[in-house]
Amino acid sequence: MNTLKAGSRLKSAVCDTEVMVVRAAAVEVSLECGGAGMLALTVDKPAGAAPSQAFVQGTLVGKRYVDAADRFELLCTKGGRGSLSIDGVPLDVKQAKALPSSD
Repeated sequence: MNTLKAGSRLKSAVCDTEVMVVRAAAVEVSLECGGAGMLALTVDKPAGAAPSQAFVQGTLVGKRYVDAADRFELLCTKGGRGSLSIDGVPLDVKQAKALPSSD
């Protein structure tokens, strides 16, 4: 577990997913992709690691992922097979806000 900081870049240990932290609450959490903890970009991936079958919905490049309480927001900079989660709870794709209609 660690505290995420805005601007941090991380990569998955089990697939090609890479993310940048856009917003993070000052609490210790475990950020995971494919069921395994995320790594700093400078750390080598373990050989032969594969995503857990419970977390293979995938990530899409350019999409923002948020938790249900809207405390964390991640921008996917490189897509992959694994899906993002915090403390085992899957993150959702952030939906665009509806603009007010002009009358």
